[in-house]
Amino acid sequence: MLAVAVSGGADSMALALLADSWARRRGGKILGLTVDHGLRPDSASEARRVRSWLGGRGIGHRTLRWRDPSRRARQADARAARHGLLAGACAKAGILHLLFAHHLEDQAETVLLRLGRGSGPDGLAAMAAIGAVPGPERGARLLRPLLGIPKARLTATLRHFRQPWIEDPSNRDPAYARVRMRALMPALAREGLTAARLAGAARLLGRARGLADDAVAELLARAAAVHAAGYVVLDRALLMAAAPDLGTRALARCLAVAGASTFPPRTERLERLYGALQAGLGGGRTLAGCRILPWDGALLICRERSAPPVRLPRAGMVAWDGRFRVEIRGRRALAVGALVGALGDQGWAEAVRADPRLRQAAIPRPARAHLPAVFDAAGVVAVPHLGYFRQGEAALPVTIAFTPGFALAGQRFTVV
Repeated sequence: MLAVAVSGGADSMALALLADSWARRRGGKILGLTVDHGLRPDSASEARRVRSWLGGRGIGHRTLRWRDPSRRARQADARAARHGLLAGACAKAGILHLLFAHHLEDQAETVLLRLGRGSGPDGLAAMAAIGAVPGPERGARLLRPLLGIPKARLTATLRHFRQPWIEDPSNRDPAYARVRMRALMPALAREGLTAARLAGAARLLGRARGLADDAVAELLARAAAVHAAGYVVLDRALLMAAAPDLGTRALARCLAVAGASTFPPRTERLERLYGALQAGLGGGRTLAGCRILPWDGALLICRERSAPPVRLPRAGMVAWDGRFRVEIRGRRALAVGALVGALGDQGWAEAVRADPRLRQAAIPRPARAHLPAVFDAAGVVAVPHLGYFRQGEAALPVTIAFTPGFALAGQRFTVV
């Protein structure tokens, strides 16, 4: 079974029909997933309309609701929440492949947006056709099968199937950078910068990015150690011995893993940090949500600041800090109001008073404050990465796993 993210727009509706036809010919089926984000008054009714359209064609559908969204949420916030809901639904259904409907013009707009942000070659490779859904709830490979297909062909496909679609008014709102970039496309095309040429450049850069990812993976296999507590120790000598381009890519990957970044840092900032490392670093630096510090002859890359605490459910799974998956299971329930959050200095002091042996813990002090810990009204209940459980709580039914949004070695998949 395949899952398809279906908002109801022309692109995703066309993808759903094409994927359904492809799957049926092979004896399979698809599941349409629609996120009701609640950011517009019509979002719930649009989700019902998608369900009706797909159901009329014998296609399964599920609506995923984003609970309590901020009415002022940024597009990036909505996208992150959407990815988390979609990945969680795929994991629950046992579905490995999640299809997105990004098309040729989307790819061209992404190239222009990243040019404006000062992205390097990796960023200008834009969206990959194959990847992983970012975040600790990821449960599927992300496939974008339409990156080479113009939007006009997708709308023509819907007309052929006599299938209506929903027009999202935010796609015309100039408050969004992507919409403003879209408005520039006709003028750029007259100068030769067509969507096809921009997307073609991204495709070529994507091939180079894939080759570089392989070299980075080989370097990091020798130079980096990722700790289950959410930090990276990087061999500075091996990093500096590599070619500068390879070294900066490896450094960016470590920052993404430890810092839960959605995007790598801007090229000029990354190169400035790399230059400081070449010069000996001296004190610490910060970049991409991380602290970079000399540590025992190597480099320690850890979180700069943690996310606020999150209330734990009586059972189930929650994500915290963009990096940790917290699962509550077993017969014994947590106290009402239990939270997961950063251990902090106060929590560390409390845990050490209860168990002085923790002073011998191997986790570096800068990373220690950002360890995930379970709290209740009485204080620290557990810090699983330190092996600490408050007296009488050893059977606590909580598992906390480090699941960063990006794999240290990158994403290299083969689809057959």
